[in-house]
Amino acid sequence: MADQRTSGPAAPGSVQSSAADASTGELVGRMTQQMSTLVRDEIRLAQLDLTEKGKRAGVGAGALGGAGAVAYLGLATLIAAAVLGLAEAVPGWLSALIIGIAVLAVAGILALFGKKKLQSATPPMPTEAVQGLKQDVQTVKEHRR
Repeated sequence: MADQRTSGPAAPGSVQSSAADASTGELVGRMTQQMSTLVRDEIRLAQLDLTEKGKRAGVGAGALGGAGAVAYLGLATLIAAAVLGLAEAVPGWLSALIIGIAVLAVAGILALFGKKKLQSATPPMPTEAVQGLKQDVQTVKEHRR
């Protein structure tokens, strides 16, 4: 008798795989094992993807930090140039004082702006959403009566 398992299209009523010979319990066991393997493989893939993205983000953050340090040095050089430039018109000490006061004024303005933005962001609770939920609860209570 010839083997009924073929690699081509099967004739009606023929057996294509050992799954047809397996009991329901065996099939459920295989499915459970395959699902478990699939989930583990997907989690492993997600971990690898997150690890790779984390490494890229770390390199990017490092590059931004380096850029910030170089920009800081550039700003310090420009401030020194402003002091030296103004020193051509007034004494050096006065030039440094004027530029120092101007830099501190800019820092003060930025600090006030940052403080205002931080205060508008706190508390971190979504106050509009909470207010909307309170109104919804109140509406439901009124309609229950």
